[in-house]
Order: sequence, then structure tokens, then C-alpha cells
Amino acid sequence: MTIKQPLSVVLAGGGSAGHVAPLLAIAAALKERDPQVKLLAVGTAEGLETRLVPDAGVELVLIDRVPMPRKPSADALRFPARMRAAIRSSQRILEDAEADVLLGVGGYVCTPMYQAARKAGIPIVIHEANLRPGLANRWGARYTEWIGTAFQGTKLAKARWVGMPLRRQIARLQRPLQGGRVQNGPAKEELGFDSGKPLVVVTGGSLGALRMNQALAASLPAFAEAGVQILHITGTGKALLDDAGRPVESPGYRQVEYFDGMERAYAAADLLICRSGAGTVSEVAAVGVPAIFVPLPVGNGEQALNAATLVDQSAALMVADQDFTPEWLKHNALPLLKDPARLTELGQRAGQAGIRDAAEKMADMIVQAAR
Repeated sequence: MTIKQPLSVVLAGGGSAGHVAPLLAIAAALKERDPQVKLLAVGTAEGLETRLVPDAGVELVLIDRVPMPRKPSADALRFPARMRAAIRSSQRILEDAEADVLLGVGGYVCTPMYQAARKAGIPIVIHEANLRPGLANRWGARYTEWIGTAFQGTKLAKARWVGMPLRRQIARLQRPLQGGRVQNGPAKEELGFDSGKPLVVVTGGSLGALRMNQALAASLPAFAEAGVQILHITGTGKALLDDAGRPVESPGYRQVEYFDGMERAYAAADLLICRSGAGTVSEVAAVGVPAIFVPLPVGNGEQALNAATLVDQSAALMVADQDFTPEWLKHNALPLLKDPARLTELGQRAGQAGIRDAAEKMADMIVQAAR
């Protein structure tokens, strides 16, 4: 069968950065493969996609967010009619786009889009970012054989392990080694830090992590005494303030609420302390940066499972959220920073587990599905 040119791909998913980031990485891989490809993203008004997708130069259309009811309620009674309306909107989007393929990465928007594509006979391609698949992708996986997963242990029938689609700037980042140590001095200087002192990057993700922030704030004197520099990405609206309401200050410490271009932070870091969302774990592995994971202690424990994919290979460390205290940092993080050989070993082991070409694999899958 000959594919019409240019190929038209509708990309559905959103809500969190964990859905939007791989969607945009796949979109970029498709564009790199064929600059004429037609791309249209579908999301909801409540998700991060409303900002991230247009910023990436991809057209975005919105449909209503229709969460699956978990218990009897007024919303549960309205659910069937709302879902039917969302499916009709999805059908119009696919028709107007003359879609050859639907790519879904998970999130509320995917369920009606999968149903509409199935009715229209449009091939469905799925990428599942989490070790435990989400509800929408579990449902959609029943109707396609074109499924890629970020983690090897994800249980979806007919799925292939491809890795996590990453932004090119991260997937192609190199941390050069010389004499058994990462040569990250220039990257530190680029961020305004001293190239000769250790640098820790701490981030709780785009929303921040209050407990991590508080433990770090209490540890600043110990880090300063040890000559350790810190880039602290606090999360939007979660800046650390002193009693006078001013941003906390300490020698070698800098805090920002948001950091644009995490590849620059990865390039400079001697150690990363972070949550363990699927995207972050995959980036740590692809880049080969030494990391301490502090899994978010909510939901079904998926962040701990994500982190375990590296921890079980001695490629990262993990500490439970309730155990992440100033005392833990003093007795674990500071000694690690004084052991360059151990840091190098962690980074190299992580890099051996990393996958850098998942976006290209998913682009190939989309083209194959169109055929």
C-alpha cells in the first residue's frame, strides 16, 4: 500500500509533562524524518499541553476532559453523555485532519480519541511511559499491535520495549570522561558556578516537592561548610524564603522556581537529587548522571518502581520521602560527593541502561502502522 504524502499524524495526550514531553519528542522525530509531515496535537484545556505544545511549534486542538468516575456520583451519571460528546469531537478532529495514524501517549484525552480512531479504521499507535500502564492506554492497547513502552517490565500485550522518547537536546547530550572523572567544569561555569567545586542539582519536578525543599533548606549550612554548590529548582510558587520573606541565601547556593533547558543542568551536575517520574528516570539513564531518587509517596507507588529499574542495577540510589532528612543528606549525599570514583561508577552504570533513540523508534512505528 502506498502512503499518501504528506503523512498526517494526530497526536493525543496530555495533562502532565510526563505525557506531553514524549509526545513532543515523537513529533520532533517525525519532523526530522519528513519535514512535510502534518502534525496535529489533541489535548484538554486543563493540561500543560496548552503551553508546551504551541511553544514547540505544533498545532493544538482541545476537547473536553472526561475523567472516568471512580465511585457513584452526579459526575458518574453524566459520564456516558459526556464521553459520547468527546468521541464525536474526536471523530471530527480525525476527519478534518485526514489522519493516517493516531498516536496516543496517555491521559484523559486518549480514551475518546482511541474510540473514534477505532470506529474510523485509523491505525492506533501507543506509547506507554509508566511501568504500570494507565487506564486509557490499557483500553486502547486492545485495538492495536503498535505499542511501545518506556520500561521493559510494562505489562501490555503485544508491546515492544523502545524506551522513553526524549528531547533531542537531552538524547544527544554527552558527558565526557577523562581520567575517570566527568569533565563538567565548562558546563558549571556556563551556569555561573565554580568549575572546581562539586555541584548538586536538586529538583522536585515542575510542581516542586515541599518536603525535599524543607530538608534541603535545613542542610544548607552543612553543604556550604563542605564547599558544595547547589542549584535548587524549587518548583513554581515554592521558593524558599527566610523569616523576612526574602529568598534564602547560602554560599554556593542558588534557587530558581523553574529551569528552562534541563540538559544544561544535567551537563553540569556532579549529583542529581530528584523525584522519579518516568521521564526523569529515563533522562538520568540516557545522560548517565549520578542520581539519588526520592519517589513521590502517592498513587500506586509507580515512582518507586520507576526508580528501581536503575537502583536494582546499582546505577542510582533511592531514599523514601519520609527518610529524606537533613541527617540522611549529611550521612549519605555529602560522603558520596567526596567519592568521585563512586559518582563516576553510578553515572556509567546509569548510562549503560539508557536508551537515546526511542523517539526515532516510535516514528518508525508510526510510519509502519500507516502502511
